[in-house]
Amino acid sequence: MKKFKFTINGNVYEVDIQNIEDNIAEIEVNGTTYKVEVEKAIQSSKTPKLVRSVSVPSTDSAPSIAKTSSPAAPKGTGSVKSPLPGVILDVHVREGDSVKVGQKLITLEAMKMENNINADKEGRIVSLKVHKGDAVMEGDVLIVIGE
Repeated sequence: MKKFKFTINGNVYEVDIQNIEDNIAEIEVNGTTYKVEVEKAIQSSKTPKLVRSVSVPSTDSAPSIAKTSSPAAPKGTGSVKSPLPGVILDVHVREGDSVKVGQKLITLEAMKMENNINADKEGRIVSLKVHKGDAVMEGDVLIVIGE
């Protein structure tokens, strides 16, 4: 368990603590084993080991898959998700409207600030999933953009 060297009156003693149970310690001094009674019970301190699980943001259903297509990629259906929890202040488009990259779609109030949600691809609004005054959570689908 633990090894110590003691010098008492000029004599060197090698002490090896082999086992401790309650207040009885089994020690070895220069090769001879002794059982020693300790006045105070020795408490071994255990340090807890912190184990954290891998956290994945709630918006990531599959981290390796893009959530919407890039503007240069072939067109297809893509969804615009809420980046933060908040309340929809205004919807600037309607179903069937054509949108361009960077066009303002929704104004979202989050943490007492107004955030503009812009289109990240060109296309036509296939469906609106939210209305003015709706409360949304992070990752909720707001609008679906298609060809």
